Amino acid sequence: MPMQAHAGFPESLVHEALVASAACAGTGMRVLGISGLQGSGKSTLAAQVVAAAHAAGMSAATASLDDFYLTAANRQVLAREVHPLLATRGPPGTHDVALALRTLDALGDGDVVPLPRFDKLGDDRMPASRWPVPTRPLDLLVLEGWCLSVSAEADDALRVPLNALERDEDPDGTWRRWCNTALGRDYPALWQRIDTLWFLQPPDFEAVYAWRLQQERALQAAEPGRAGMDVPSLARFIQHYERVSRQALRTLPARADRVIALGGGREVLA
Repeated sequence: MPMQAHAGFPESLVHEALVASAACAGTGMRVLGISGLQGSGKSTLAAQVVAAAHAAGMSAATASLDDFYLTAANRQVLAREVHPLLATRGPPGTHDVALALRTLDALGDGDVVPLPRFDKLGDDRMPASRWPVPTRPLDLLVLEGWCLSVSAEADDALRVPLNALERDEDPDGTWRRWCNTALGRDYPALWQRIDTLWFLQPPDFEAVYAWRLQQERALQAAEPGRAGMDVPSLARFIQHYERVSRQALRTLPARADRVIALGGGREVLA
């Protein structure tokens, strides 16, 4: 039986997230980070928290780490100059971290600036004319991302390929070492902008395949006629994320301010 769309998180959890973010009008923007592997419900929870913030009279918005992917043209340059696998969005090193830092810093200063958006089916950044703009300075930004606050691995951990993609397409480790170096060098400055971190913890990495397939089907249903990934293509795509995802499972439970354990159906476990 196909998995149903995420029905949403309990109201009590949404309220807890809002309180934990310590966001209130007049005290400057707070950043609530929601980290979780693909398909775990990050955007659903983020939208619920923002809706609750609006109901409380606060100015709030969501942003995704995915919205700060490099453009397709930029990734093609990396693919030619560093490694072909860098044409695929996702792993550390395929984000425009500088754009993310500029955006968060401007919002934190009380400026009203556009929030970048990425078209996943088109695999490219949306034109700036389509980026939403807050109506007033933000009290709360909910930033969600699949590898939010994940740390780099030790070099020794990169020697042995983790899956078929690494074994067949990155046998000498160039790609995974380049991504790991970027994660350790560029991303900590972004993680430091997060005031409170929540982690949506799946039962295991394998749950990602079912969750991400449902996400892909939803994207395709929302825009009929536009190409998406079939099951084999999606399985290969997820292997790009596997190494950092497993690092997240190892490290984020101790790093996050709050861990939300999820079951295989993405239900919140007691």
